[in-house]
Amino acid sequence: MKPFLLSSLAAVLAVVSGQAAADTAAGDTQGASCAIASVTGVGGAPGSLREYLASPTPYNYLKENELQCKVSDDGRASNCTGVTYLRNERVSVYDDSDPTMLTVVAPVELDHGRTYPVIIDVQRKDARCKP
Repeated sequence: MKPFLLSSLAAVLAVVSGQAAADTAAGDTQGASCAIASVTGVGGAPGSLREYLASPTPYNYLKENELQCKVSDDGRASNCTGVTYLRNERVSVYDDSDPTMLTVVAPVELDHGRTYPVIIDVQRKDARCKP
């Protein structure tokens, strides 16, 4: 009787641990970190993005609070405020530690058609990892 009980227990443990490993692998794929992503959605300065998401009229907020940054002589953008819409934009993931937001470096048009790399937040659901 003992060998049957031990073999049954071993079989149950193998099945349970296999399912746990499969669940972990599936969860890792969904929340996996990546270096390059494609973003379609609204992104912006962290405070501005929170205000946009809480706004009762997000379209108006987007139009009234366009992304603005100070651009240095060497082409670095800083002190950004506001939000912008990214359409299938290829970005570099800068920080993915937040479960709902990603901090990315995105090319954004700031100065009369000139595009600069800007560090902004986007919703994780709006980003798709690129291989």
